[in-house]
Amino acid sequence: MLYPWQTHDWQRLQTLRERLPHALLIHGQQGIGKRDLAMHFAQGLLCDTPLPDGQPCGTCSACHWFGQGNHPDFNVVRPEAMEGAADGEADEGGKKKAPSKVIRMEQVRGLIDAVGVGTHRAGHRVVVVYPLDALQTEGANALLKTLEEPPPATVFLLVTDRLDRVLPTILSRCRQFSVQRPGPAEALDWLRGQGVADAEGQLAQAGGSPLTALVAAEAEEQPMQRWLVSQLGSGPAFDALAAAEQLQKLPVPSVLGIVQRWTYDLLASQASADAGRPPRYFPREAAALARCAGATDVHRVQGFAQRLVQHRRSEAHPLAPRLVMEAVFLEYRQLFQ
Repeated sequence: MLYPWQTHDWQRLQTLRERLPHALLIHGQQGIGKRDLAMHFAQGLLCDTPLPDGQPCGTCSACHWFGQGNHPDFNVVRPEAMEGAADGEADEGGKKKAPSKVIRMEQVRGLIDAVGVGTHRAGHRVVVVYPLDALQTEGANALLKTLEEPPPATVFLLVTDRLDRVLPTILSRCRQFSVQRPGPAEALDWLRGQGVADAEGQLAQAGGSPLTALVAAEAEEQPMQRWLVSQLGSGPAFDALAAAEQLQKLPVPSVLGIVQRWTYDLLASQASADAGRPPRYFPREAAALARCAGATDVHRVQGFAQRLVQHRRSEAHPLAPRLVMEAVFLEYRQLFQ
């Protein structure tokens, strides 16, 4: 399926079908439906009787196989953690390991073996890899060799939120396709149609990404996230250790994401060019942001923002989540000393 805001992107994709590149790198902001667009395009390429606008018919044998996940000419590569598995593989001691959050080398080898044989239905073979930035260096280099000498009739659809984390050599072997972010009115209409009560607030915190906003609205930790925002707004009165203890069961990326967005709005509040402009992520906290901005200086906040970037680079595998949160919260508290 396509989201309402993807009509133009779909039309742009169709213009590529006459001279389809062997590798299409689909990129854009997180939470706007890039993966779903790639999957829909893949189904359209494999469909036996596509509609006039290139969309899959949904009724032919190819579409049925695709929907069941067993089309012989379709391969998807993604981290185990995205496959919905409750447990990962067992280690030597028989204990279950957590599903991998990266694309393992074994998955890339399996893909290379799969595309090394001819297509089963004498048409396209389509490969979707997402997120491309989840590839480790060894796997990325192995995929690069395949992109340099692509198998015949094979189309790679590579999806990423982070173009800056993709190897330059892979970028040079792909045609880039930037997916547009939906307009605020379109995104709000869709969110309200999904039953999101505070659609405007959720969309603002998600930076305009409707799918991210929907996931956040349905998350069980939503009350604790709102509590964190209120604590950040207390500025000099923020109790870093108590907050870390209260939030230690939340995912570290979720917590750091909130702090980073708050810091962005804090910097914007301090910039004279943005005076009078509502905050981007937390418009309802404008008064608290203004108080916090007045209690520190811009150089301290800029330094904190840079350190946050460093924390986020290792957020997916912290050894002690509570210690990570304590360190970040203490740094935030020191902004006001």
